[in-house]
Amino acid sequence: MNYKNAYVITGNIGCGKSTVSNLLMLHGFSVIDADKIAHEILNQNATNIQNLFGKEFIIGGLVDRKRLGELVFNDTAKLRELESLLHPQIKAEILAKAAKFEELNFPYFIDIPLFYEKNSYDEFTKVVLVYAPNDILLERVMKRDELSLNSAKSRLDKQMDIELKRQKADFIIDNSGDLKNLNTQIESLIKTIKENNATLKI
Repeated sequence: MNYKNAYVITGNIGCGKSTVSNLLMLHGFSVIDADKIAHEILNQNATNIQNLFGKEFIIGGLVDRKRLGELVFNDTAKLRELESLLHPQIKAEILAKAAKFEELNFPYFIDIPLFYEKNSYDEFTKVVLVYAPNDILLERVMKRDELSLNSAKSRLDKQMDIELKRQKADFIIDNSGDLKNLNTQIESLIKTIKENNATLKI
């Protein structure tokens, strides 16, 4: 299927993807949230998670995401095991939602944090990177998650460098400034999308 109206939103931890998604929704665009889908799929697989990793990772029928995260992020084999269980289901749900939006013949967005790292969404060809330089990302992550510099750096180091993503992306939203600047960036993106789709009434 040709997902010609899809625009992927991606970026690194601390870049502000959620804020960008919320602002785009205020402008009338639909956003598919891959993280939200992943959380739903995770809980739907509570029995499978229990069978794979143990009953201590289930609380009240739901997956204890924090505890499971601590396990898999320190064990590459278990992380791969979890991903092989969940990822096909997550991708299938994203594609199903995208197919429905394609029927509307109107641009929509898909928030996929690890789009470049996973390299498994070839169906989507237009990528919007929410960008901020590494020093700002570190500062935001330390403040937001109350982490030390080393802990924040460790999280960022697990993702592809933001400057490399900047070279790969089709569109850049620079979120290194304030909210006013971010709004200007989003309006510029919408203008570009409109210019690329002359028949749209955005």
